Amino acid sequence: MRELVFLLEEPSARAMLESLLPRILSDDIKYRLIAFEGKQDLEKQLERRIRGYQNSLARFVILRDLDSHPDCRAVKQNLLEICRLSGKIQFCLVRIACTELETFYLADLQAVGMALQMSRLASHQNNRKFRSPDALGNPSKELKFITNNRYQKVAGSREIGKYLQLDNARSASFRNLVTGVKRMEAELLAISA
Repeated sequence: MRELVFLLEEPSARAMLESLLPRILSDDIKYRLIAFEGKQDLEKQLERRIRGYQNSLARFVILRDLDSHPDCRAVKQNLLEICRLSGKIQFCLVRIACTELETFYLADLQAVGMALQMSRLASHQNNRKFRSPDALGNPSKELKFITNNRYQKVAGSREIGKYLQLDNARSASFRNLVTGVKRMEAELLAISA
């Protein structure tokens, strides 16, 4: 079975992908979303989970927040090293949400407005800080503020994922995630199952 396995730092990433992936992936690709209890839990279990995965046609996408770590490349290299230790690095894709998952949402305030039924939210998109939200220090706090605390991490992520524009270029980390998932999908579709 051609399958994409997403290994995620937290349940909110799973909630977002539950509604986003059906809009990206072909019906011929199955996917599984595995959420961990934070980045330490993800890193602790990652090698074992990948190594022990029984489906030889599976591909793995690891998604983690950068949070306050100063070096995106170092975080990614650490995760790639864990993938290498699993013996399946050639089947792994690592993506980092700079700085948090909420950065993806701040890059698409129209989607947030539609999800939370706040029609005026999209008008803030031209504010400088929302034109390039990957640079924001605390995106989750910013999102709660701009939505007057209507954004709730898991439920909000699930709703927002339904509306995120797949071609949104304001968040490089979101664009890289979508591009990487599409590339992994193309690899899987090229395999005769």
